[in-house]
Amino acid sequence: MQDKLETIAKKIAQGGRNIVFTGAGISTESGIPDFRSQGGIWDQYRPVYFDEFMSSRDARIRYWDQKIAMWDGLEKARPNLGHMALAKLFNLGLLDAVITQNIDGLHQESGIPGDKVIELHGNTRRVRCMTCGEVSTVAAAKKRIEHGDPAPDCHCGGYLKPDTISFGQAMPHAEVERATELSASCDFFLVVGSTLVVHPAALMPEYARRAGAFLAIVNLSETPYDKACHVLVREKAGPVLETIADMVEELRK
Repeated sequence: MQDKLETIAKKIAQGGRNIVFTGAGISTESGIPDFRSQGGIWDQYRPVYFDEFMSSRDARIRYWDQKIAMWDGLEKARPNLGHMALAKLFNLGLLDAVITQNIDGLHQESGIPGDKVIELHGNTRRVRCMTCGEVSTVAAAKKRIEHGDPAPDCHCGGYLKPDTISFGQAMPHAEVERATELSASCDFFLVVGSTLVVHPAALMPEYARRAGAFLAIVNLSETPYDKACHVLVREKAGPVLETIADMVEELRK
């Protein structure tokens, strides 16, 4: 494995346009469960689809119940070795952006600026009105729920919803467009902790590969790109990324 990590570190240290794509596997080490795996959130709850949320108050109440249950764990989560390693690469000037499927905000908390984190599935630390688009805080929504309003509405009359993409909801156009542009023009593309099966997010490494970028994958389970990538590492994200970041730092001295 050492040779693989050295190869990845050397590619990053060369500079150029380096992009990292992250999925749930980087955040499980912070205590956040993988939604889709056995024992994950969707094993415990039936997902509320977007059209249900918009058409039924009962569905909105059920949705908010699920989110409140999830927030307890998310609020306690902190960036782990993997998040901090990517922040180190960014501070070294060797990471252009992070494209993420995660909704936990841990990349920003690790020190990577918000405008360098492209959130394809939104961010559960924000609440957005489905009518006027106004963004508010989770704390304000929780306070209203605790005071007896199980499905809070906006002052405009629209439905308030955590700013994440639900099943059946359209992906955020601007974020998908930016992620596509970055992937299709990068020199190096590193996938961390994603099985690469959820579209259109899973297409990003394909755009990078077609553009001739060096493609590396760090993931515990199989992905559709395992045979197409240049380097494949089947290990936990945190220790691997920390080692890579340390190697890069040494190479840049």
